[in-house]
Amino acid sequence: MPDQPPRHQVPWITQYATPSLIAAIAYQGHPAAEDPGWRESGAPDSEAYGRWCTRLCGMACLRMALIARDGHAPTLFTLLSGCLKAGGYVEHPDGSVTGLLYRPFADFTWDRYQLQADVITDLDPSRMIGELGQGRLVMASVHKEIRRPDREPPGTGGHLVLVTGHHDGKVTFHNPSGHTPQAGIATLPMTVFDRFAAHRGIALHV
Repeated sequence: MPDQPPRHQVPWITQYATPSLIAAIAYQGHPAAEDPGWRESGAPDSEAYGRWCTRLCGMACLRMALIARDGHAPTLFTLLSGCLKAGGYVEHPDGSVTGLLYRPFADFTWDRYQLQADVITDLDPSRMIGELGQGRLVMASVHKEIRRPDREPPGTGGHLVLVTGHHDGKVTFHNPSGHTPQAGIATLPMTVFDRFAAHRGIALHV
């Protein structure tokens, strides 16, 4: 079946308010809470922004998908608030956070936005291509260092990117923590992408 494009172009949305600071935050120790654009995330204050922005890859993927479907979407922190209430993240007394938890997230997207989200625990390359061929966007769990694909991956999983298409053995994806424009909207051979992938994710029916 031919690819069915989303209703609107999929934007690149980062989990950080200021994309030009991603490299400094990720690799140079720049405090995330000192991002001058933090208000654009919808955060109540810079401290909350600094605590959560490194964890918002899933909310950034959801925001991209909603804009692709509807042409608009709530702020990252509005999405976070709803997902927290639905159990998609769990805050612990010591300040740590567990999540994104896929099944509560899928319930949240359907209940709040009527967006069907299928949890996939066997997201190998063939399954990925099949989901994309059905016109879906795929939130795929990869290692965050996929933004530097020329390096050996330190592991797999732990970070979510939004896969938007495939062609000639390559996949295109939008990375919420891409530290350059080329890493933000990236195209890689599926074999390279797969080295970073944890083979789990969520298919979004936009």
